[in-house]
Amino acid sequence: MSLRLNESPFEGIKNGTKTIEFRLYDEKRQQIKVGDKIEFSKLPDLQEKLLVDVVQLYRKDTFENLFRKLYTDEEKIKRKTKSMYQYYSPEKEKEYGVIVIKISLISNGFRYTYNKLVRDKIPENIDSEPGRKSQYRILNDN
Repeated sequence: MSLRLNESPFEGIKNGTKTIEFRLYDEKRQQIKVGDKIEFSKLPDLQEKLLVDVVQLYRKDTFENLFRKLYTDEEKIKRKTKSMYQYYSPEKEKEYGVIVIKISLISNGFRYTYNKLVRDKIPENIDSEPGRKSQYRILNDN
């Protein structure tokens, strides 16, 4: 499964401050199960990628009801609900419901990135299987 993210939430996942993702529970998200891996691609160019494990799923009928379970501040609930309507219409929300995806970045101390320019320069014999190219480079965070 692959999903796209704007720069700010992408960077939050990368640095460990963001561990949940809110989405519409449409046909694509209905395929997600606990234990799955999701590849997040950073907008706008989709070249940087992160790989995460799905550790928990939580469904609700609306973003407002979801945020009421998470927050007590009424203004924060309204602000977060309104921000989700930038991405999803109330009609789609009513049709599908919403989901929280709790995630864990794979491999502490490392980040997985994908860069087409680098990938295309990796020698064919980099993996044990002939003709197979690595999709991920492991970069030390030091």
